[in-house]
Amino acid sequence: MIKVGQGFDVHQLVKGRKCIIGGVDIPFHKGLEGHSDADVLLHAIADAILGAAGLGDIGKHFPNTDPLIRDINSREILKKVILLLQQKKYSIVNIDATVICELPKLAPYIDQIKKNIALDCNINIDQINIKATTTETLGFTGRGEGIAAQAICLVESN
Repeated sequence: MIKVGQGFDVHQLVKGRKCIIGGVDIPFHKGLEGHSDADVLLHAIADAILGAAGLGDIGKHFPNTDPLIRDINSREILKKVILLLQQKKYSIVNIDATVICELPKLAPYIDQIKKNIALDCNINIDQINIKATTTETLGFTGRGEGIAAQAICLVESN
C-alpha cells in the first residue's frame, strides 16, 4: 500500500532566538519562536509523515503544553516520528519540501539540511528534495515576520 501525507508549518521570526531550519543553525539576526526549537521545516516534514501514516499531527504527539519537551531539538521529534512510522510498518519513499521566506537565503545550507533529514529518517539522501522560495515580498513571509514550510511525503507498507 502507498499513502501520501502533507504538512504545513509557520513560525514567527523574533529577536533573541536561533534560526534553526532543517537541523541547521542558520546565521541570521532573528530566530524562530516556538515551544521547541521551532524548526519550521522539520515540523512540516514530521506532519507529512504522520499524515501519510494516519497518525494525526505533530501537536497530538508533541503538544506545546508539555513542559518536558520545551526547547526540544526538532531532529529528536523527527526521529520519534520515524519510530511511530516504523511501528505502523511503513517506510518513506520520498519527501519533497519547500521553505518559504525572503530571508535568510537557504541555498548554501540545503545540502546539510538534506543530510540531516536523511540521517534522522534513515533514508537515502536521494529520497529527499528541499527547496526554498520567496513570496516576492508579499504577505508575512515577504515582510520578514515569519517563515513557512510545506512538505509532502510518500510512504509504502513494508
